[in-house]
Amino acid sequence: MPMNRQRIVFCRIGRVDYVETWDLQKRLQQHLVANKRSEAPKDLPHVALLVEHPPVFTLGKSGDESNLLATRAELEAAGATFVRIDRGGDITYHGPGQIVGYPILDLDRFYTDIHRYLRDLEEVIIRTCADFGIQASRFDKGTGVWVTAEEGNERKLCAMGIRCSRWVTMHGFALNVSPQLDHFNMIVPCGITDRGVGSMEMELLEKLDRVEVENRIAFHTGQVFEADITIFEADDAAAWLTAYLEGETTR
Repeated sequence: MPMNRQRIVFCRIGRVDYVETWDLQKRLQQHLVANKRSEAPKDLPHVALLVEHPPVFTLGKSGDESNLLATRAELEAAGATFVRIDRGGDITYHGPGQIVGYPILDLDRFYTDIHRYLRDLEEVIIRTCADFGIQASRFDKGTGVWVTAEEGNERKLCAMGIRCSRWVTMHGFALNVSPQLDHFNMIVPCGITDRGVGSMEMELLEKLDRVEVENRIAFHTGQVFEADITIFEADDAAAWLTAYLEGETTR
């Protein structure tokens, strides 16, 4: 683990278009990479975006477009879009009712091990689910977090896919809190044909407070990565991100 304790700033930015958030991630990643390359790097905090997207299907760079089962007309009727992106992994869905997290972390200041990073992201979600009485776990057929009622009846609660440049991460996880699950019928989620998709509320048969779930994600991120956590909300998050990208703050 790092010699100096790191700081991760969580920014809740609400419901935002996927491509707009993708562009923001790239700017944040480039900012941290440029800082690493400078002659006198600043002690910049890492950033994690918490967001909800309008319905969108995203296909990773190694994914198979045949795993999109819907036609363009069906996508339009569902109010959904389709975007090819630069993360690893296959096709997945983002939409209302999900907590989508994008950690922009400089792993040089934690550890340089992508496999470990993905396992740590899974651990954050597993611990978060446990806080709400859901026993979730890893599944040997792919990255992510699952609920297993019985063998062969695994349901995926959280999909993950990342991209890393000079050990600075982007993309991340999509945790199903209360999404419209029939949208997953329009794809072969993550290319896995023999397992289902679930949500936290479906497992619990009760409503959850999104902010409370996000707070537990932030808490467990601090625990797993041994980092100090700050959370900015809405307008404060937007103002902080602007100042951060313009080099006007390291707070």
